[in-house]
Amino acid sequence: MSILVDKNTRLLVQGITGREGTFHTNQMIAFGTTVVGGVVPGKGGQSFEGEGAIVPIFDSVREAAEATGANASIIFVPARFAPDAMVEAADAGLPLVVCLTEHIPVLEMIAVRAYLDQRNTRLIGPNCPGLITPGGAKVGIIPGSIVSPGHVGLVSRSGTLTYEVVYALTQRGIGQSTCVGIGGDPIKGMDFIDVLRLFEDDPETSEVIMIGEIGGNAEEQAAAFVREHMRKRVTAFIAGRTAPAGRRMGHAGAIVEGKSGTAEGKIAALQAAGVQVADNPDRIVEMIS
Repeated sequence: MSILVDKNTRLLVQGITGREGTFHTNQMIAFGTTVVGGVVPGKGGQSFEGEGAIVPIFDSVREAAEATGANASIIFVPARFAPDAMVEAADAGLPLVVCLTEHIPVLEMIAVRAYLDQRNTRLIGPNCPGLITPGGAKVGIIPGSIVSPGHVGLVSRSGTLTYEVVYALTQRGIGQSTCVGIGGDPIKGMDFIDVLRLFEDDPETSEVIMIGEIGGNAEEQAAAFVREHMRKRVTAFIAGRTAPAGRRMGHAGAIVEGKSGTAEGKIAALQAAGVQVADNPDRIVEMIS
C-alpha cells in the first residue's frame, strides 16, 4: 500500500503548458502517473502532447474534474496566481491538491488555508517537491529514478535532503512506501503530524523517516504525536544546527528567534519521545539498516 497517491491517482496539471508544467508533466507521465487533464484558462479544447500521451486541456478545474474523473491536482503557476488555483481545485471537490509554487505571501496563504480547512481537501505545499509512491504515482518533482518500492515512509520539510536520503536508501536496497515533501513555508497544508498519522495507519509502511529544519515548532509537535500515538519506529534528522540566531535561512519558516525553533530544542524533543535522531543525513540510512 501507500499513502495519498498510487496507481488509482487521476491527476490534473494546473499550468500544464508553462515551461515547468510541460517538463514535469512529461516526467510524471514517464514515471507512470495517470495524467488525465490539464487546466489553462483560455486554452480549453486544446491538447498537451506528452510522453506517449495526449492530454486534453480545460479552461477550469471544475470542468476538467467533471470530464475526467480526476481525484488530484498539481499546481505549476506563478505565485500571484497560485492562491486562486488552490481555491479553485478545492471548489472543484478534489481530495488532494499539491502546490509547488514558491514565494506565496504568508497573508495570502493564511486565507487559503482557512478556506481549504472548510472543505475535504488535503493540500501539500506550497513551496514543496510534492510526493512519490514507487511503482504507483509521482505527483511533483522528486526524481523517479532515485526511488524503489518498499516499506519505509519518508516525510520532509527539505526538498534536497529528501532526494539525498531517498537515493541513499535505494542504494542500500531499502525501498520506500511513499515519500512526501511537505515544504518549509510557515503556512502550508499537511504538516508532519498529518503525514505521520497516515504512515502509522498504513499496514505496508514498517517505519518512518522524518526530516525537519530549524524554525517553527512543527517538529516539537510531531515529537509529542510520536510519543502518544505511534508504534512504528521513527528516525529523524534536523537540518540547520549551525544556523545563527535571527538569520533567515532560505525558507520563510527556517528562522530562529532566541530559543524558539532551534535545532537543539527539536532534537531534544524528538529524543525524549523515543525518536532516534541522526547527526547527519548519511547516518539516517545506517540507523535503519
